[in-house]
Amino acid sequence: MTASWQPEAEVVENSNIYQMMLANGFDAYMDFWKWSASHKEDFWKQTVQNLNIHFDNPYESILDISKGVEKASWLKGARLNIVDSCFQNDEDAIAVIYQKEGGKISKLTQAGLKTYVNRIANSLVDFGLKQGDHIAIDMPMTLEAVAIYLAAIKAGITVVTIADSFSQNEIAIRLKITKPALLFTQDVLLRAGKKLPLYHKILEAGAPRTVVISADQDNIPLREGDCYFSEFLSENDLFTTVSQSPEEMITILFSSGTTGEPKAIPWTHSTPIKCASDGYYHHNIQKNDVVCWPTNLGWMMGPWLIFASLINRGSMALYYGAPMGSEFGAFVQEAGVNMLGVVPSIVRQWKNSKTMEVFDWSNINCFSSTGEASNPEEMEYLMALADNKPVIEYCGGTEIGGGYVTSTVVQPNVASTFSSQALGGEFILLDEEGALTDQGEMFLIPPIMGLSNSLLNRDHHEVYFKGVPTYERKVLRKHGDELIRLENGYFKAQGRADDAMNLGGIKVSSIQIEEVINQLDFIKESAAIAISPKNGGPSQLVIYAVGNTLRLTDDEKLKKAKLIIRERLNPLFKIEKLIEIENLPRTASGKVMRRKLRDQFLDSEN
Repeated sequence: MTASWQPEAEVVENSNIYQMMLANGFDAYMDFWKWSASHKEDFWKQTVQNLNIHFDNPYESILDISKGVEKASWLKGARLNIVDSCFQNDEDAIAVIYQKEGGKISKLTQAGLKTYVNRIANSLVDFGLKQGDHIAIDMPMTLEAVAIYLAAIKAGITVVTIADSFSQNEIAIRLKITKPALLFTQDVLLRAGKKLPLYHKILEAGAPRTVVISADQDNIPLREGDCYFSEFLSENDLFTTVSQSPEEMITILFSSGTTGEPKAIPWTHSTPIKCASDGYYHHNIQKNDVVCWPTNLGWMMGPWLIFASLINRGSMALYYGAPMGSEFGAFVQEAGVNMLGVVPSIVRQWKNSKTMEVFDWSNINCFSSTGEASNPEEMEYLMALADNKPVIEYCGGTEIGGGYVTSTVVQPNVASTFSSQALGGEFILLDEEGALTDQGEMFLIPPIMGLSNSLLNRDHHEVYFKGVPTYERKVLRKHGDELIRLENGYFKAQGRADDAMNLGGIKVSSIQIEEVINQLDFIKESAAIAISPKNGGPSQLVIYAVGNTLRLTDDEKLKKAKLIIRERLNPLFKIEKLIEIENLPRTASGKVMRRKLRDQFLDSEN
């Protein structure tokens, strides 16, 4: 296996990882990782110091497992608010670089962002919200979204994050689970010159009282009780941060599992330390680096971007439009982006269009790729766009707060592979018999900073621990990914072991898709599977369906299936094929054998 990039001595010696290795007397990276996994308390204590996390009261112990590793308590006895650790840079340092579609680049200093956050925090209090209340944000990743997010957490208010691409039904489910007192959104989404309604969509979803940020010059009439952001915003720019326990909930994100309703996953004040740690070590974010990652607060990479950038005293770069065209390429160039994150499907479009080849991306030190499996050819193309810079493959989960397997800038970079387990954590691979293997299902070995301890709408133990084997008397935690360990010790993603799948960088369960497809009048029942392309890359959605007597052409059926998925679930979920089958294969207990369907499909393609 040939490395696509070899680390130069200067890059290694200036990296955050190397400095931590020197401080602990390590010459070899793998020895350092093993130490970080076997001496977790020492590793995380030093990491908290390296990140300069601000405490109002210091912690008594970095880790307490007196209630077992399932209920590990980090930073026991401390009082803090993680937002305070987001404002450690110089006051005149740039905190946010942003650009509206068709607009010009704007910049906001750390002092300016702090003032903005304080004004919004005061506005929330003026609106009657108090510590422990929930607000929701359903809008693109803009300066306003970032400031609202930080302001609410600073005021002790929990933020429910919802992706703006979700259908009205998906929004309604999330609002029902979390019951926010106030919601923030935009009037419309501006995409490629089009105006897509957002405020009206959240109204149809049964939104609570709503504050609307105007993206369009033409103000739309609002529901009684709702208001525009300009009316909401206070002039008072002084606010005292609400100090909390590390285990207080700051954010509720959602992740699909193997049942229809998405899991509501709380993040606490300690979760962002995992985000910042991964940014510090694996992405090598340095002071005043510019970090860009097209994402949304509704996905974990949205909050991750905020904390990984700001806690590491960097700048975040936000482009409001789609990251496909030349305007985004120019933004990356003019903003001086140093670390650019992607979803592999974006790179495929760049490669096909060649749009980004005219830009000077020489400021980029590394890329990062997450959300779905990548293709080596496309990742090498990406590297070439910045004169052969490494791609930090990054795989994790919302319930992890970051990655469990990734790469570094101190190891040779092989396209579409992971060179290391994430620092401060550990996992093993088991086969179907529960034996150690080089290709199988991944199980985490807790405790790890960032791992969830609870779910709002599900039994946490049942989801992650029930029925899971132990390893050398250690408790294991289920996650659901399959990996293969390569001969050189690197890892490669093999998709999901359970009934969940990643489509367009979004985790969704088969059952969610099937529930929607089964509403079509020409379908009796269905099974949704994800297929990994032979040469690697994002999963493809294939539907097996048992039909009825309704006479439609295959094209008509596929069009109807695509339409209902786009309208009821997400326009990013693309059906590759709709295959009719006489009966779905089932186990003796009646469970659909999706793995058998995957094997059947792959056999038919060979």
